[in-house]
Amino acid sequence: MAETWVRMVTAQTPTNIAVIKYWGKRDETLILPVNDSISVTLDPAHLCTTTTVAVSPSFVQDRMWLNGKEISLSGGRYQNCLREIRARACDVEDKERGIKISKKDWEKLYVHIASYNNFPTAAGLASSAAGFACLVFALAKLMNAKEDNSELSAIARQGSGSACRSLFGGFVKWKMGKVEDGSDSLAVQVVDEKHWDDLVIIIAVVSSRQKETSSTTGMRETVETSLLLQHRAKEIVPKRIVQMEESIKNRNFASFAHLTCADSNQFHAVCMDTCPPIFYMNDTSHRIISCAEKWNRSEGTPQVAYTFDAGPGPNAVLIARNRQAAARLLQKLLFYFPPNSDTELNSYVLGDKSILKDAGIEDLKDVEALPPPPEIKDAPRYKGDVSYFICTRPGRGPVLLSDESQALLSPETGLPK
Repeated sequence: MAETWVRMVTAQTPTNIAVIKYWGKRDETLILPVNDSISVTLDPAHLCTTTTVAVSPSFVQDRMWLNGKEISLSGGRYQNCLREIRARACDVEDKERGIKISKKDWEKLYVHIASYNNFPTAAGLASSAAGFACLVFALAKLMNAKEDNSELSAIARQGSGSACRSLFGGFVKWKMGKVEDGSDSLAVQVVDEKHWDDLVIIIAVVSSRQKETSSTTGMRETVETSLLLQHRAKEIVPKRIVQMEESIKNRNFASFAHLTCADSNQFHAVCMDTCPPIFYMNDTSHRIISCAEKWNRSEGTPQVAYTFDAGPGPNAVLIARNRQAAARLLQKLLFYFPPNSDTELNSYVLGDKSILKDAGIEDLKDVEALPPPPEIKDAPRYKGDVSYFICTRPGRGPVLLSDESQALLSPETGLPK
């Protein structure tokens, strides 16, 4: 084996937002949940993690860089993922470059990992989900592991629970599983991203500060103290999962919206039922719920679903039934939450900007001139309460990037470019 080569793989993985929530573990080490959950994968063009993994006989230890900064890999969650993938590594042969790695060699070879999120890491946009999914997917390709994405999802789950759902596009179910070793706690695709491509997703990023109660701590306290969680996991979620799968397969938006909103509200009720109570929602969250509920009621049929994760704001994820509804939703959101005077529209509405065009908004003057939504009397405006909006849609699962210019590590040294 020549001692100077570097072998690299670069992958891109989307993030996901749960519509039936995961909250509470029955096993902290293996990250096994107390209930099934269902999520929608977001278009990686707008929200994704890119990860390059490299192996070389010249590397002296495992190293990782996140968004350009070196971070420690000593944490249990990284170690779990690395150990599990190494155990599944197979022979690799690159005839063109004369590289041959046997299954046994992987035990003594080190890897370099560089990862980049195209969105703020702690903005509450499930960056750890995309990050661990991408890490596991890329390492599996580097080491020629034979597992399919469902089997890989059970490894990604040991890094971050919701990461298992980022191994597929479209709508994804994380099955809680029954066995103690967690081998049946994995993700399966419900439908792909093309199945319901009318949907448009608008995320209101309420604040970019880090969350006060980490999900890990919050979940542990809920499991220990909330009677409502036990009732939710045992009685409510199993029925909701069946109804949600049906709504998605039949593209029944009225049922989908009802279930999504109800499950988000119950998840936050469970947080408040925790001792001490956890408050992820704030005034801005409540105003966004009110805006959605009043509009849905005035139309007689749901136009938009909302869901809030355990984020710092937390961010509102609004799912509109189609593009027309999304354009009207964006008009309403920009009326209630206009940008600060020193903010440009271009940096206030990110992602798929064609929705702005559909809404007839070209500049800040158009935002200023928006009429108040008819369903709310004397509607006030809350300038600066939202940091920015991201317009996106359901998207595909992980892919390999073959273009070397997209790699985050140098092919010569295996260090960040």
